[in-house]
Amino acid sequence: MNLITEYVQRRFDGFDQQVLSLYAKGMTLSDIRMQLQELYHGADISESVISQITDDVIDDVKAWQNRPLESVYPIVYFDCIVVKVRQDKRIINKSVYIALGVDLEGKKDVLGLWISENEGAKFWLANLTEMKNRGLNDILIACSDNLTGMSEAIQSVYLKTEHQLCIVHQIRNSLKYVSYKHRKSLVADLKPIYTACSEEQAMQALEFFENKWNKQYPQIAKSWYKNWDNLMVFISYPTEIKRVIYTTNAIESVNSQLRKVIRNKKVFPNDMAVFKIFYLAIENITKKWTMPIQNWNTAIAHFMIKFEDRINLN
Repeated sequence: MNLITEYVQRRFDGFDQQVLSLYAKGMTLSDIRMQLQELYHGADISESVISQITDDVIDDVKAWQNRPLESVYPIVYFDCIVVKVRQDKRIINKSVYIALGVDLEGKKDVLGLWISENEGAKFWLANLTEMKNRGLNDILIACSDNLTGMSEAIQSVYLKTEHQLCIVHQIRNSLKYVSYKHRKSLVADLKPIYTACSEEQAMQALEFFENKWNKQYPQIAKSWYKNWDNLMVFISYPTEIKRVIYTTNAIESVNSQLRKVIRNKKVFPNDMAVFKIFYLAIENITKKWTMPIQNWNTAIAHFMIKFEDRINLN
């Protein structure tokens, strides 16, 4: 150990925050140690000290996860990121589920994080009930990928909420097994489905697509038929609302930044380690969220018309 003892290390002004900032960027404990040695002129700062500092945020994580929420969110996006976690002497894949809300002012906020090996109606029922207990009484529109059990859970907890499946995710899923040479023309034939002015017109476009592509890619039309009710929720909305719900770009942007943070974390030692880094990363990301999302001023006017009995801006 250098002249700087562990006690003195913790006493440096801003030292803990420096450690947390580096950890939130996805640096490993050994990388942080090397960085601190440079910053503090060769001080031999142990990884155990660094680990203890990151452990100190666990209470903050729990408080954040249980904090009160707004009573109404016009839009809540749901999505997930898969991570590897060590559990029972095995390394398993777990999904970290993220809820991103857009409040009545059009500002984004991450409402919660949940981690699970398996999703399903019971899992989502518990998560949505938790959000309701934190004060979220109404979600006007929930947007998600086709998460198992999500629709059933929403209907149980938020009876009036309309569940819109993400069109972008649906298109990506449709292209999973499509030959590269067919992608451009196939995407062009999907577009009339989700840009239709009515459900009848959208169905005609899907039938045209099915007749043209079913022989080569029968699973695509089948998937659109299967998810039809939730894919077509937005058809009845005015263009101003469609612009802000038809894709989950808002949450995909968050996920993209989170993936950059965790790319050096090959395996997490436990679930709490996952929560720590996600929480710290989200703190950094959300500092920049000071303005409403794009096109919100025109969208909220139409939300107030369509959901007038459920919105109170006073």
